[in-house]
Amino acid sequence: MKILLKPLQWIYCVYALLMFIAIMFVAVPFVIIASFFGRVKGGNFIYKVVKAWGFLWYFIVGIRHKNIFEVAHDRSKQYIFIANHISYMDIPPVVMALDQPVRILAKYEMSKVPIFGYIYKSATVMVKRNDADNRARSVLEMKEFIRRHISIFIFPEGTLNDTGKPLKAFFDGAFRIAIETETPLKLVLFVDTVDRLHYSSIFTLTPGPCRVVFLDELPVTGLTLNDLPALKQKAYDLMDAGLKKYQKYPKEV
Repeated sequence: MKILLKPLQWIYCVYALLMFIAIMFVAVPFVIIASFFGRVKGGNFIYKVVKAWGFLWYFIVGIRHKNIFEVAHDRSKQYIFIANHISYMDIPPVVMALDQPVRILAKYEMSKVPIFGYIYKSATVMVKRNDADNRARSVLEMKEFIRRHISIFIFPEGTLNDTGKPLKAFFDGAFRIAIETETPLKLVLFVDTVDRLHYSSIFTLTPGPCRVVFLDELPVTGLTLNDLPALKQKAYDLMDAGLKKYQKYPKEV
């Protein structure tokens, strides 16, 4: 049966890609206009444009976004959001789930994609992970956004998790910035993105639910860098338990 359905899935994937590109071209003029208003006001508006793009594309291709709040979420509060990274579909839920100003720490390589890369770099903090100077500049940029009351979104695993396990080991960056800026961490789970688009191929895209789970926040007031390992482990344990609650492992195609 799977073999018979494969051609239909390929057709669906091509259709979804064409719709994504078509909506992107509609979004570009708004992004260009917003870019004249600076990194803060302009960037905030670009996120609204991208959010509309995401909801429209989801509707057209049959993906259903849903936020699940295990605890009440204060949208007026500033956070460093951290989430698991298990699919190339992880970016749309970020802008669709959050109703507050935010900037995503994103890979520099994606900015090279024609047209999409222009939108991408206009609304993110880009980082070259193999360049120490660039990493330092990205940290300063994130701290500046925090100073301007804009939240930050970071994937603490650093790279795509293709292990088949809930999480890879976390890097220190998100936790260091949280402690140094006294900004609480907010734990977020992407439950279904790997089922919508498996990391093995772009031709695995399927319609269906795409849930985003908000766990409780982790306060950092009074913590020092000596507390970083314990804070990181606590975040890891809570997210690991949450993913095991909502998902089945190992993840397969």
